[in-house]
Amino acid sequence: MKWEDNRRSSNVEDRRGETQNFGSRTSGSSMVALLPLIKALLGTKIGRIILIVGVLAYFIFGINPLALLDGGTQRNQTSKVVNQAQDDKSAMFVSAVLAQTEDIWANIFKENGLRYQEPKLVLFRGGVKSACGFASSQVGPFYCPVDSKVYLDLSFFDELAKKYNASGDFAQAYVIAHEIGHHIQNLLGTLNKVQQAKSSLSTTKQNALQVQVELQADCYSGIWAHHSQAIFNSLEDGDLQEALNAANAIGDDTLQKQAQGYVVPDSFTHGTSKQRMEAFKKGFKNGDLETCSF
Repeated sequence: MKWEDNRRSSNVEDRRGETQNFGSRTSGSSMVALLPLIKALLGTKIGRIILIVGVLAYFIFGINPLALLDGGTQRNQTSKVVNQAQDDKSAMFVSAVLAQTEDIWANIFKENGLRYQEPKLVLFRGGVKSACGFASSQVGPFYCPVDSKVYLDLSFFDELAKKYNASGDFAQAYVIAHEIGHHIQNLLGTLNKVQQAKSSLSTTKQNALQVQVELQADCYSGIWAHHSQAIFNSLEDGDLQEALNAANAIGDDTLQKQAQGYVVPDSFTHGTSKQRMEAFKKGFKNGDLETCSF
């Protein structure tokens, strides 16, 4: 994908530095886990002396006794080696793709008599607090409609290539465009309507409706790719296949087969690999909002 000469978005919130110290923010939960021990120490004279020494060590010498008691868990959580140069390049790539989505969707909304409101995109490492609650990197990229922000741990790009065998920058761009697709749904009122409809449905029907939401976001990502090529001439040989590889790799049926050896269609929430690829191709072929209606 050609992106290096494109503008960068000003709507990126870089919280990577904050989340690299994620382990140090677990002290609250560590304290809760240690309450029984603290209570026991308070019951004996020697125990009270140990607690006093611990308090003095913390406030006078800056030594955190919890770090000693938890067996070094906090240190392990922050020991992951990050190639900073590569990480920063990925951050610039994300910013360039986000800028494209801003320009493209602003034009599409204007053509439809609407005004596009740009979302923020939060980069993080390890874990992040959002208006939708706390999320670890295991959740994967997500969109929070409460604060209109996309959240992305850059380590997901490595996971996409190594775990899901879907490498390539356009595969990464597809993921970003999919999350922006949820922002489009939020602006158009789709997410709110779906949430209201779910309240009167069974779990199976709720899942089926959620599949339609996710497939529409895939379709919207195809619309972005269509205009990315038309306006910015971004696509290179193999780019479309990279996006389709990613869509195929994260289909519900594919993921369930890998995890448990069989599929449970009633539990699908994102669609099959075939459905996800078809949704992206439909958006890419036509490039207009009506194409993605459901």
